[in-house]
Amino acid sequence: MGMFCFQCQEAAGGKGCAVKGVCGKEPRTSALMDVLLFATRGVAVVNRALRASGAAEDERVMRPVVDALFCTITNANFDDAAISAKVDAMLGLKRELVAEALKRGVVLPASAEVAFDPAPAEYEAVAEKVGVLATENEDVRSLKQMIVYGVKGAAAYVEHAYNLGHEDAAIFVEMERALAEVSREDIGADELVALTLAVGECGVKAMALLDGANTSTYGNPEITKVNIGVGSRPGILVSGHDLKDLEELLEQSAGKGVDIYTHSEMLPAHYYPALKKYPHLVGNYGNAWWRQKEEFESFRGPVLFTTNCIVPPVAGASYRDRIYTTGSSGLPGAVHIGDRAAGGVKDFSAVIEHALRCEAPLEIERGEIVGGFAHAQVLALADKVVDAVKSGAIRKFVVMAGCDGRMKSRGYYSEFAAALPSDTVILTAGCAKYRYNKLALGDIGGIPRVLDAGQCNDSYSLVVIALALQKAFGLESVNDLPIVYNISWYEQKAVIVLLALLALGVRNIHLGPTLPAFLSPAVTGVLVDKFGIGGISTVEADIASWVN
Repeated sequence: MGMFCFQCQEAAGGKGCAVKGVCGKEPRTSALMDVLLFATRGVAVVNRALRASGAAEDERVMRPVVDALFCTITNANFDDAAISAKVDAMLGLKRELVAEALKRGVVLPASAEVAFDPAPAEYEAVAEKVGVLATENEDVRSLKQMIVYGVKGAAAYVEHAYNLGHEDAAIFVEMERALAEVSREDIGADELVALTLAVGECGVKAMALLDGANTSTYGNPEITKVNIGVGSRPGILVSGHDLKDLEELLEQSAGKGVDIYTHSEMLPAHYYPALKKYPHLVGNYGNAWWRQKEEFESFRGPVLFTTNCIVPPVAGASYRDRIYTTGSSGLPGAVHIGDRAAGGVKDFSAVIEHALRCEAPLEIERGEIVGGFAHAQVLALADKVVDAVKSGAIRKFVVMAGCDGRMKSRGYYSEFAAALPSDTVILTAGCAKYRYNKLALGDIGGIPRVLDAGQCNDSYSLVVIALALQKAFGLESVNDLPIVYNISWYEQKAVIVLLALLALGVRNIHLGPTLPAFLSPAVTGVLVDKFGIGGISTVEADIASWVN
């Protein structure tokens, strides 16, 4: 077996990728990520022991740990050299912490794996011993991986907040605790179930942190019409999720004769007042991440990946030399824009200069799409929404947040949205919206039937909205609301959103298009019995069962 990875929805055969990742990840890349994660867990164990002695090294540890977790998320980093360098740095950090612990007389637990310190040439050889399958018990492995994937998702949101100058050491302490606990050989299933919910609570805090960072920096999202056509000038296409990178690119490209377009999860940037002020932020190009191979060809300008959602281009693709990466993302052959120095900015001049040598994008569609329905905007319409529910004009809300993906079975979500009765409203966030945000679904008394809150992390807005509606209707539980949860998932940020909902007590969530391969039958049974988690079937049957 060359590798084993089952962290994303497209795990081969619904079981796991063992030859090459469906995402494009090579066995060597997978091995390096396994070693990086193991070294990161070791750092968490040692630093937690230092914390118990009153000497935790958070300033040295927080950002490297968060970056290591983020770069191992599906579709984030395919650059072996970059990942290997992160392993080197993490092992070096661990050595420093171990030396500090020994100097202080701190007794380190066995899970610190002090002896684990391979040389770079040994990374691939040791990967099998520390990877996913190193945990033999299927149920323990399932729970541990769900926790690790949840922490990875939380790390993504925490890093975006960090980039905007917002940190919360308490959130990192919770992430560190989870990594340290899953490193224990003696931890039992009951403890792991409790830890899973604790990670969900951590996810709520991480999303709230990022929401505060985004809105305090760029203002509350506003209802906005976004152009999906093209202009006549050369363009730069910005993909991923990081708003700080986009802001700095907009500032540096102002007046240079180029237009900036968002792609996939960057679409919600158009909703923020402080970003809307740039006239050369002209629109959104294309659809969800998985269609980039065709759409990047027709864009004809450089593409900047600020985070995950990279699909490695095939040999001969015309856009291979137009890809730039930054932050935790990476791709062999792509130019990587380095990190900003403290108090400084990233230098995007190479991307801008490249754009000026390119032709304008080819038009692939035209028109507008509407978004900007984050919690502040929806709560401003609360009276109108409540009245519509009380009058019967709105009979049900359907949460269709989450991720999009390549599988043909995901056509279910387009069909489901189109088939919903006209007295239902869709609440969405994440790239799942591309399955239905261009359908002509109309409105209910001026309230659009698709309310887009933003990126996947803006699922937090949907929680705030639901809790506000619960209060407005005087209900005892959020589960008493007329809301159906039909969530599609793809990678680890969707996992933390799911765990966050479970931690908030939300029940009867339907997850698709398939249940995660990392869930063992016994763990799936716990989720079904305790939380009412279920899958999907057919559009007709599901609407009849959940909505009608």
